[in-house]
Amino acid sequence: MAMAEQRNDKPGRPAPRLGWLSRIAPGVRNAFAKRETPENLWVKCPDTGEMIYRPDLEAALWVTPSGSHMRIGAAARLRFTFDDGKFERISSPVVTEDPLRFSGDRPYSEQLKAARKASGEHDAMAIGYGLIQGAPVMMVVQDFAFLGGSLGMAAGEAFIKAAQEAVKREVPFVIFTASGGARMQEGTLSLMQMARTTLALNEVKAAGLPYIVVLTDPTTGGVMASYAMLGDVHLAEPNATIGFSGRRVIEQTIRETLPPGFQKSEFLVERGMVDKVVQRADLPQVLGSILKTLMMGRERLSSAA
Repeated sequence: MAMAEQRNDKPGRPAPRLGWLSRIAPGVRNAFAKRETPENLWVKCPDTGEMIYRPDLEAALWVTPSGSHMRIGAAARLRFTFDDGKFERISSPVVTEDPLRFSGDRPYSEQLKAARKASGEHDAMAIGYGLIQGAPVMMVVQDFAFLGGSLGMAAGEAFIKAAQEAVKREVPFVIFTASGGARMQEGTLSLMQMARTTLALNEVKAAGLPYIVVLTDPTTGGVMASYAMLGDVHLAEPNATIGFSGRRVIEQTIRETLPPGFQKSEFLVERGMVDKVVQRADLPQVLGSILKTLMMGRERLSSAA
């Protein structure tokens, strides 16, 4: 009987198991079905290629045993950074979607839908308000998983709202940057956000409030040329790529070979563009210390008033 079943199957396919038994008791096949391992249960380290058990990687804040700081989403970043993972999620302003009716390989509107489904975020920026080491903070996180963290109208409006909320609540403003630059699908409207976010920061600084930038991998393009480099203090995660143009573009332009580690966090610390490289697990403590120090004078003035 088994041989007959083998001949009836397609060439190269093994004979079905439990064939006669499943005909007697149809539920038996399901009971003995092979359990499939979830595809995302193991994650490959980008440095070593080692396969890492996903729960272990999550417990390590997505930092591999080799020290590679993998990219993380906005929700995870907010949860890791705020005390006890508790914070108030602040909604971003609603903007006109696809104002230019852009269509490349596929319509921009479809790209937005796909990015929202994949990332769980409405756009590239998420706003949260909470405590970092006991210090109240307004925080913005860019999600590289959402169209490369690109700066468009929605992201610009989110940044401006967060800055205004920081002034209103009289708290420091912190941003975690991760972006490939301006969003080309919105053309000039995207480039305008560079100036608009800079003007919003002027309000924060006029109010005497600290603005802290944490540069993560990667921070490039128009974001690097605007609010990413306007902080009172610039921190960075290890080995993050930080720069305006890509390494290859620069080498082709100047026709010279750039030094090893060019545009990496550690390289920029040596050149004075970044103040300190901080491990992800240490960021809440370092941020809390900096924020409390920068707010000390303001707290004394408030008490005197």
